[in-house]
Amino acid sequence: MNDYNSSRRQFLGAGAALLTGTLMANGKLWGMPAIIDNFGKSGSLIKGVQIGVITYSFREMPDQSAEATLQYVRDCGISAIELMGGPAESFAGAPKNPVDFRTVFPLMRKRNEKQTLTPEEQQQLDEAETKMKAYRAEMAQWRATAPISKFEELGKTYKKAGVSIYAFKPDAFGMQNTDTEIEYGMRAAKALGATQVTLEHPSNDAHTLKLGKMAEKVGIKVGYHGHEQQTYTFWDTALAQSPANALNLDFGHFVAAGNPTPLEMVKKYHERIVSMHIKDRQTKANGRGNLPWGQGDTPIADALKLIRDNKYNFPATIELEYQIPKGSNSVEEVKKCLEFCKQALA
Repeated sequence: MNDYNSSRRQFLGAGAALLTGTLMANGKLWGMPAIIDNFGKSGSLIKGVQIGVITYSFREMPDQSAEATLQYVRDCGISAIELMGGPAESFAGAPKNPVDFRTVFPLMRKRNEKQTLTPEEQQQLDEAETKMKAYRAEMAQWRATAPISKFEELGKTYKKAGVSIYAFKPDAFGMQNTDTEIEYGMRAAKALGATQVTLEHPSNDAHTLKLGKMAEKVGIKVGYHGHEQQTYTFWDTALAQSPANALNLDFGHFVAAGNPTPLEMVKKYHERIVSMHIKDRQTKANGRGNLPWGQGDTPIADALKLIRDNKYNFPATIELEYQIPKGSNSVEEVKKCLEFCKQALA
């Protein structure tokens, strides 16, 4: 089993935690059923392929509330999503994250890419991590008594607006989280209507065993996400440990990692893939860039056709990670990604 290096673990763990509650609105704008009912149901089920989006794609948008997130999704024409923890937990009354994710995340990425941080940037990261340590403790206490009924309410509201939630990704499943938090996250996912929870693969066999067994009891799947440490055998131990353990395959990262036949990976594991992230990355030989769709080396169109032609039943999840062009925003770029999918499947 390949391991993350220490900077990768720091980056992913802190990044997920930051996403949990950053910039959450206080909920005062929620409760506008007339507007929600008029959002329409354009849908993103194309030729039998469910195109979704992870709401992480909207991380640069100014309002991260549950209502605003729903608006972004509907504006894109998407009808199914992988929901990050922040909007849902904020709606349920979670404490507000004291760290400004939009400011700190670029510094985390810079550190992860081994770029030199200025003394001021390093100090800013150190202060953020100190705040996050206290915030995690506060969140653990809140999750112990969090109202699951609020997640049921949110799931029904999204469904009424024509958006289903197939996956939930709160920062509740790491090795630093308590068993109470883990079970809470799984039960919250079911309340939202999700069939799976997702997290970065912890590269720890004992932890994937524990997560799989807990998921079996709750009745939900655990989709493990990978980055450039993905290989053709990366998930094998977790899959053998529990029928609840599964793949949240990142197709673009898999290509960037240097794996030469990504479509074969999809064919081999299609029965254990619960969702697949799609982005257009370059191969290792070409620099591993993350580019606007159609400009990289990832065979996105071929993968979508493979899902269509073989009637695989997992969603293809748009994950917007390339640099947003000046004058555009996350919503407009996700729309472009969806249009790419429509053209590929036409």
